[in-house]
Amino acid sequence: MTAATLISPSADREEMVEEANPLGLDGIEFIEYATAKPQALGQVLEMMGFKPVARHRSREVLLYRQGGINIIVNAHAKGSPLSDKPIITAIALRVRDATAAYQRALDRGAWGVPTHVEVMELNIPAIHGVGTSRIYFVDRHKQFSIYDVDFTPIPGVDQYPPATAGLHFFGVVQYIGNERTEDWTEFYRELFGFGTLAPEQRFGILPKGRILRSPCPPASRFYIQLIEPEAGVLDVEDDEGLQRIGLGSADVLATVAELTQRGVEFVASRSVQTSERGALTKTWLGSVSFEIVHDLRG
Repeated sequence: MTAATLISPSADREEMVEEANPLGLDGIEFIEYATAKPQALGQVLEMMGFKPVARHRSREVLLYRQGGINIIVNAHAKGSPLSDKPIITAIALRVRDATAAYQRALDRGAWGVPTHVEVMELNIPAIHGVGTSRIYFVDRHKQFSIYDVDFTPIPGVDQYPPATAGLHFFGVVQYIGNERTEDWTEFYRELFGFGTLAPEQRFGILPKGRILRSPCPPASRFYIQLIEPEAGVLDVEDDEGLQRIGLGSADVLATVAELTQRGVEFVASRSVQTSERGALTKTWLGSVSFEIVHDLRG
């Protein structure tokens, strides 16, 4: 099956827009980490400017937020022990209709994730993503959100803390196996309508691999960077996974200066240097790092 769809010359503008963004994709709702050490990860997130704003009603799960960025820290073991090293286990995508988006993905070959919903919890449809991760479909992200049902606000805490230096979601970096770039490109194109950026159209200071652009409106657009192993590195399929979060900034140097004051350290090596284009934080807890990328939406 090919992701390309022919549009007749008589197709009107609404039909063309619909085809370009078949799910009504409108950005990232949240990214989830799983860890056996939620307090340690929470300290990292707070240093990055996030604030804990709500607790899950029935599970050991915390919601951290700054501006329009939501990060969930999940320490709720579901049968198998959690790792001390935090892992990105889910990304939730805002869509027009979650049920329709889920069904469309299944129709195109995605694997659905069985849900086990407790009392007073929402059933958020999800499919399998890279590695052991999940991709959720969320259509409650405006006046009424998923957090209104599943989470309890932490008393006395601002539920909408401002973003540090205007930070916002820019995208995620995904590590993949050898010669898997075309497979994953087709996965995101076929299921969600992602497009491929030209090789010369790059972002940040780590321009490796292939960059895919979401079909979202410009204000909520995000990117997925696919990176294969370095030449000569043994390919281990289990190593495929979501590696780090990219955060957009209108002024990278100002953002770096503000985060540095908060205690964040940035990588400075022969190959990676902070510049107006971007910056890379050090790695905490063996797996957690953030990439700051110049993006004028901020």
